[in-house]
Amino acid sequence: MSGDLAVVGLGRMAYEDALEVQRGLARARIDKAIERDLLLLVEHPPVITTGRSFQAKHLPATPDQLAARAVALFDVERGGDVTFHGPGQLVGYPIYDLAEHKRDLHWFLRQIEACLIQAVASVGIVGTRREGLTGVWVDDRKIASIGIHVKQWVTWHGFALNVATDLSYYDLIVPCGIDGVIMTSMQKELDERAPRDLWGRALDEVMLAFAETFGQTPQATTLKDVEALLAH
Repeated sequence: MSGDLAVVGLGRMAYEDALEVQRGLARARIDKAIERDLLLLVEHPPVITTGRSFQAKHLPATPDQLAARAVALFDVERGGDVTFHGPGQLVGYPIYDLAEHKRDLHWFLRQIEACLIQAVASVGIVGTRREGLTGVWVDDRKIASIGIHVKQWVTWHGFALNVATDLSYYDLIVPCGIDGVIMTSMQKELDERAPRDLWGRALDEVMLAFAETFGQTPQATTLKDVEALLAH
């Protein structure tokens, strides 16, 4: 099992650019050109993505409505239905070789849920699972969505944790294809109890939760440093 976890902070990056980055790194992980797992942490401008289970009725917004709110649209290879990414949302792309952990996709999804439940618990939010549904909930409200892709046991795509997200964007979709779902955020749940630097706290706690859950040592690195490894 890989003992080190390279945590790569991408800042705010366009979805298509981050998609290209993670696909490239996943190929390198498959080819063993990168010998440790990676966790990419990023914030995106407004974008809606659709996955392999997408149903058109779950995206009722018209192209004009999306354009009016400057929301991009991408169809990608991840599992799941339709979801939103945008400012104030922490998106994580774990590029893990499950052959070094456990060759079980459902196990990996449950591990990601455990990471996010641990992260929100650090600021006093009680996150839970819902049987038959992937993601993390606070009572009847959904705070985090998960959708991954795996090839030769290497994963990419990942999770979206609402930290201080503008939840009105979810009116454009049926989130994750779940009728009647109510989306929430860490900021909304905490309100006046929120730490001053909630975003920074969320970043730190997610990184620590992944390292602890998968028994790894987190090492903050840059995309440039990771790409330099590929040149050798």
